[in-house]
Amino acid sequence: MLADLLSIEKVTVAFGGIVALKDVHLSVRDGKTTAILGPNGAGKTTLFNVIAGAVSPTSGTVVFQGEDVTAQSPSKRCHFGIARTFQITQPFGGLTVLENVMVALTAKATPMKQARAEAASYVDFVGLSAKADDPARVLSTGQRKRLELARALATKPRLLLLDEVTGGVDRPSIPEILNLIRRMREERGITIVVVEHNMEVLFGLADDAIFLNRGEVVVTGTMAAVAEHDSVRRIYLGDGDA
Repeated sequence: MLADLLSIEKVTVAFGGIVALKDVHLSVRDGKTTAILGPNGAGKTTLFNVIAGAVSPTSGTVVFQGEDVTAQSPSKRCHFGIARTFQITQPFGGLTVLENVMVALTAKATPMKQARAEAASYVDFVGLSAKADDPARVLSTGQRKRLELARALATKPRLLLLDEVTGGVDRPSIPEILNLIRRMREERGITIVVVEHNMEVLFGLADDAIFLNRGEVVVTGTMAAVAEHDSVRRIYLGDGDA
């Protein structure tokens, strides 16, 4: 049986009088992909940000690889092996694709020559070698998403948080991105947590899922089992009114 790489235990997040998450539990199995599902305002982004360290819980704990990281900053969590992408990509537009990936490496004090060689390997892995010397500002949305993945890979993560990784990507390019994510898991041993609205994408990626509504856990389990829940079917599959 696979061990849990990440455990969210009794997490509550309150912003003033608004409770965004209430007593949330989540276990992420090592080597698997876990989806965070829910309607708008359900608390998906807040939970994602709690894992990343961008939001501190009002109560509860975040345990990664057996260590309590609840009080650790995003940069510390990155050092421990947690990386993330963003729904709206934010590359350094004036830097080349290769240089964008090098930034992630030089931030960890990697020597420049080594950083260039490593960055080139990550750029090649995501299929952007032909664009390596182009400024990031000329990339398409799909190419920017690939660059985000390359930058995340450069931090050598154990856990990768994907925020709407196919958002804004043209439909023909989506299968290639999904295949790339599968390779990251299978070839690099990276565990993945994904927030994504496209159920077709989730069925192609996720092993497990958690469904939130109004900040509370409605159901957890395998992706297939969670997708059969009445609330999930209403919201994502159109069976009745959301």
